[in-house]
Amino acid sequence: MVSYFSLTHNLHYTYITESNNQYLFFSKAFCSSMELYHKSTCHFLGKLIIALTWGILCLRAAECIEYEALSCRKHTALLTDFGGKGDGKTSNTEAFRKAIHELSKFATDGGAQLIVPPGKWLTGPFNLTSKFTLYIHQDAVLLVSQDEAEWDLIPPLPSYGIGRDNPGPRFISFIFGTNLTDVVITGGNGTIDGQGQLWWTKFRQGQMKNTRPYMIEIMFSDHVQISNLTLINSPSWNVHPIYSSFVIIKGLTILAPFHAPNTDGIDPDSCSNTRIEDCYIVSGDDCIAVKSGYDEYGIAFGMPTKHLIIRNLTCISPSSAVIALGSEMSGGIQDVRAENIGAIGSESGLRIKTAIGRGAYVKDVFVRGMTLQTMKYTFWITGDYGAHPDDHYDRKAIPVIQGINIKDTVAKNVTIAGKLAGIDGDTFNGICLSNVAIEMSQQANQLPWNCSNIKGVSSQVTPQPCALLPDKKIDCPFPTDTLPVDNIQFQTCAAATTMH
Repeated sequence: MVSYFSLTHNLHYTYITESNNQYLFFSKAFCSSMELYHKSTCHFLGKLIIALTWGILCLRAAECIEYEALSCRKHTALLTDFGGKGDGKTSNTEAFRKAIHELSKFATDGGAQLIVPPGKWLTGPFNLTSKFTLYIHQDAVLLVSQDEAEWDLIPPLPSYGIGRDNPGPRFISFIFGTNLTDVVITGGNGTIDGQGQLWWTKFRQGQMKNTRPYMIEIMFSDHVQISNLTLINSPSWNVHPIYSSFVIIKGLTILAPFHAPNTDGIDPDSCSNTRIEDCYIVSGDDCIAVKSGYDEYGIAFGMPTKHLIIRNLTCISPSSAVIALGSEMSGGIQDVRAENIGAIGSESGLRIKTAIGRGAYVKDVFVRGMTLQTMKYTFWITGDYGAHPDDHYDRKAIPVIQGINIKDTVAKNVTIAGKLAGIDGDTFNGICLSNVAIEMSQQANQLPWNCSNIKGVSSQVTPQPCALLPDKKIDCPFPTDTLPVDNIQFQTCAAATTMH
């Protein structure tokens, strides 16, 4: 589907679409009366008028943009239409909130898109709406306000019970939305600068009374797209979809200093049908951390993360994992498919973090095509991660770890090939490694593998794994079916950012 926009007045644009070979600017009656409906001549005329309309718009526009999205919008506005000033000093918090409030009125009339044009736009947090696109121009920078007075406090997440930094309320995320459908956050690789240094310093010095804000958090929503942006210096986690479904995260560049605390890249949390692809992440924590709730709160909430695709990821994380599962996994994690993963200078390739009290499960995990360089661990599984939200966790809540499949992996300059430790009385089962080549560094441990309370198999793995992973001459599985989220196709959308 291709959408084109033509200016009708200062804020809003009408659109002409091509969908299933039906050109909506032709009335069905007109085409039918000429016996051309669904015939090639009507289609040709439709395409010609689309091209002419787009050409006229571009002649009138100082700049035209095209982008891919789940949905195109009928109405368009610029942030400057609502008093926004991109001087890097003026607060644009009210401009964003007013713009989104006004554009939310078009949710039942084709939706709306808000364009952030070139400039530096200082702003506090704002909430998104349904049937809405936020587009950040390639020369636009959103500067996240460091003024705590601009940040509302909201309750802890129900599956966590407490704030992650401190008990009690947490700061709302910078870009936030809840109970939404069809929402797009995208751009021409425009930048969001979290200006996190102040938050990091206060956190380290114990001055934070509430949990730091995340950069982007979408809750209880469906059909969400976050794409083609650069996120830098987040106060804490960068991208946190939670309690949501049909989430696509694509083409993000996420950068944080190695010392920046808890600056996870992407954290899918109690989500189903999520697709993460084509992302580059440099992080002070896990590049991707898959989650689903914390101890008794996550068990009670009971919403797993499942049907997750991770592909074409590049990661640098010296102190953490390329892909971590847990440690907050008390709602369960199942059916994770990761492929074409590259990393350099990171602590671990695949890490599973859990503990007594977490309960639930991590199962049916499939990884293939990892290329790793200069790692402490290639694989790291631990059942004694330890941290708990409070003292009320259930000491009988034992996690199930089952069906962890890793194949076609190359790792070089590695200190420890694998540290795989289950829990006494709770063996982690079904671990499968095949076609894995690990070259140890000169500083490598004398014993490359350290295994306890696990059970599985291996095939064509070097150096030879521990005895708990005997060679069985097998090929570890990777699913061949297609998940529903992988059937979602983008449309090509367009807008004029400014007019002559």
